[in-house]
Amino acid sequence: MTDKGFKPYVSPDKEMKELSFKAVSLGVILAMILGSANAYLGLKAGMTVAATFPAAVIAMAVLRVFKGNVLEENIARTTASVGEALAAGAIFTIPAFVLSGVWTNFNYWESTILMLVGGVLGVLLITILRKTLVEDHSLPFPESQACTEIVKAGQGGKTGAKYVLWTLLLGSVIETFKNPNGITLIKDSVKGFWKMGASKISLLSGKGTAITTIKQQSGFYVQSPASSPAFLGVGYIIGFRLSAITFSGGVFGWVFLMPIVLFLMYNNVVDFSAGGHNWIQISKAAYDATVKPIAVGGMLVGAFYTLFKMRTSLIQGIGKGFKDIKAAKSIEAGEMKRTDKDLSFGMVLIAVGIIFIAMIAVYTYFTDSLAISILTAAIMAIAAFVFAAVAGYLVGIIGSSSNPISGLTLSTLLIAAILMVAVGLKGNHGIAATLAVASVVCVVAGVAGDMMQDLKVGQLLGGTPWKMEVGEMIGVVFASAIMILPIILLNNANGIGSDALPAPQAGLMAMISKGIVGGEMAWTLVIAGMFFAVALIMVDAPSPMLIAVGMYLPFNTTFAIFVGGTIKYIVDKMVEKKGATEEEKETANNTGLLLASGLVAGEALVGIILAGFVGAGIDLNKWAGLPSGFEGYWWLGLVVFVILGYVLIKYPYKEFLLSRKSNQ
Repeated sequence: MTDKGFKPYVSPDKEMKELSFKAVSLGVILAMILGSANAYLGLKAGMTVAATFPAAVIAMAVLRVFKGNVLEENIARTTASVGEALAAGAIFTIPAFVLSGVWTNFNYWESTILMLVGGVLGVLLITILRKTLVEDHSLPFPESQACTEIVKAGQGGKTGAKYVLWTLLLGSVIETFKNPNGITLIKDSVKGFWKMGASKISLLSGKGTAITTIKQQSGFYVQSPASSPAFLGVGYIIGFRLSAITFSGGVFGWVFLMPIVLFLMYNNVVDFSAGGHNWIQISKAAYDATVKPIAVGGMLVGAFYTLFKMRTSLIQGIGKGFKDIKAAKSIEAGEMKRTDKDLSFGMVLIAVGIIFIAMIAVYTYFTDSLAISILTAAIMAIAAFVFAAVAGYLVGIIGSSSNPISGLTLSTLLIAAILMVAVGLKGNHGIAATLAVASVVCVVAGVAGDMMQDLKVGQLLGGTPWKMEVGEMIGVVFASAIMILPIILLNNANGIGSDALPAPQAGLMAMISKGIVGGEMAWTLVIAGMFFAVALIMVDAPSPMLIAVGMYLPFNTTFAIFVGGTIKYIVDKMVEKKGATEEEKETANNTGLLLASGLVAGEALVGIILAGFVGAGIDLNKWAGLPSGFEGYWWLGLVVFVILGYVLIKYPYKEFLLSRKSNQ
C-alpha cells in the first residue's frame, strides 16, 4: 500500500547533482575497503556487519570537504555498501572450493566471474522488485530508517565520522601489535589444559555384571577471550542476547562435549601424546574430528529451521517478486517522477538473458558437460530470482544484518548437489558445479538484500532509483575485481580453515557438497548434530543455527564476542536507568554502532595488510628484534580489554547525556 502523502527529504521536483564522479569514485573506494574488511571478519568470526552505517558517515565527512550534497552522499553510500554484501556472499562459498579439495589454490578468474555474475544479477533482479517493496508500508525497514536519521542529522553538522575514524585507528594500532604477522607484543589469549584425575568406568552386561572396567582420564581445554577489537565490535553490534547465544555454542562444544570426547578416546590420546603432542594439540585435533561435524549437522538443521520460521514471509516475498514483473511491464517511464524512475525494464530482462547464456558457458567449464551446464544454469536462475525476492522482503522486516544468507544458500546447495548425483555427475566436477551454483546464488541474496536496504534509504531521502542502481552496478564490478585478493592474502598467511580463519559457513558448504556429491562425510556425527539441533528446537532454544556456529568457532572467538555483547548490555542499562526516551536511546545506540564499526574495520584492514607483508616475505617480528616464537605479553591483552571497554561505554553514554541536555 502506497502512502500518497509521503514526502522525501529532497523533493522529487528538485534537481541536484547525484551520480557525480566524486560520489561514485568515493563509493568505489569504500566498497573495496569495506568489502575487504568484511571478508576478513567473515572468515574469522563467521559473520559480517552491515556497511551502510559507516559508509554513510564516511561519505558525509569526505564529501563535505568537496562540497557534496545529500544525494551525492546517498550515491556514495549506496555504491560503498555493496562491497560488504558481495563479501558476505563470497566468503560463505568461494573458500569452499579450496576446503573441499576441488581447488588447490584460489583461482582469480573463476572466483571473480562467479562474484561478478552474482552481484550484477542481484542488482538487476532487485531493480524489478524495488517499487513494490519500498512502497509497502507493512515493511518497517528498521536499518534503513535508522540510516536515514543518521544522514539527516549529518546535514546539521553531526556526522559522527570522528568516532569511526578514531576507533579505526585504535583497532589498527592494537592489531599491529597483536597479530602474529605484525610486531607481536600483545598476547591474543591465554590457553591451557586443566587435567583432571583418573577415574574408572564399568561396562555392564544386561544382567548388571561388569564386563570390563576401564581407567580413563580427561580434563578441560581452557582459553581466555581474544583481545580482538573486531570481535568485541561484532559483539557490541549484535548485542548481548545474540552474543550470549553464540557463546553458548562455544560452551556446549568446548566445555561440555570435549571433556566427554577426550574421556572416551583416552587410550588413543595416550598413544598420541606419546608421540610428543601436548594436551592442547590433542584437544584441537579431537575437536576438529568430532565436534565440528556435530556442529555442521546443527547448522544444517538450524538453517532450515530459520527458513521454516520465516515461511510466511518467504512465500509473500516470492509472490511479490512475480507480481512485480507484471507491474513493471505496465509502467511508462515518461509518466513517472524522478524518484520513481528505475532502469528500463526491457533492458533489465535482456541483461538477465545474456547473463543466463554466459553462465551456461561458465558452468560448462565446471561440469565439462553442456547438457548438465544448462540444467545447472536453470537451477541458478530460478534460485537467484526466488532468493532475491526473499532477501529483499526479509530486509524490509529484519534489516540486512539479520538476512539469513547462509540458510538460503544452503537450500540451493542441497538442491544442486542432489541433482548432480541424480544426473550422474560425481567427484570434483560435481562438487565444483554444486559450489558454483551456490556461490552465485549466495552473492545474489547478499547484494539483493543490501541493495533493497539502500534503495529504501534512497526513497526516504529523495534519491533517483536508476542512478542508485547504476551506482550499485559500478560498485559490484570494482568490488568483484579485487575481492578475491584479500582472501588469497589471508589464506597464504594464515590458512583458511585454521583456528585463525575458521570460515564456518564455507566449511559447512564444503562438507555438505563433498558428503552428498563426493560421498565423503562423517554421517554419524553430522546426524548426531542434527538431532542435537532438533532437541534445541523442541525446548524452544533461541537460534539453533547461531549455537551451532558458536560450536564451530574457536572458543576465544565466541568468548570475545560475548564480552562485546556484555559491554553493550552495560551501556543499555546505564541509559535505561536514566529514563531515556527512544530518541536518546537511539543516539547512544548509533554512537556505539559507529565506534564498533571502526574497531572492526581497523583490525580487518591491518590484518589484510599484514598478510600482504607475509606474502612479500617480510617478517616484522624479526625486524623488531623479537625472539623467535614469542607470543606477546598476556597482561597487555588485559590492557586492551580495559581500553576498548572504556571507549565503548564512555562515548555512547556521553552522546546520550548531550542529547538529553539539548532536549531539555
